[in-house]
Amino acid sequence: MPTTEETVTESNEVEQSRLWLMYPPRLIKNPVIWDVGTKFNLVPNVRQASVTDEIGIVCLELSGLRENIKAAVKWMEELGVSVEPVEINVIES
Repeated sequence: MPTTEETVTESNEVEQSRLWLMYPPRLIKNPVIWDVGTKFNLVPNVRQASVTDEIGIVCLELSGLRENIKAAVKWMEELGVSVEPVEINVIES
């Protein structure tokens, strides 16, 4: 069983998460990715994107604390962005 100190250390580890974002038309021109980086202290990295006047689809990699990534995902979903994890790692460095 981990001690309190070990639990705190584990929760402070930086993680990476790749997500598919699908924006509705009303959010296309909003700086959602910039907001995610600044509001949640995360490093966003756009891996792939396709944006038109009707829809925005973005593969976004987020680096930071797990709790911040979870909070950012929740915030984006509440905003109206569809967020799904990248199942297959088709985009490699």
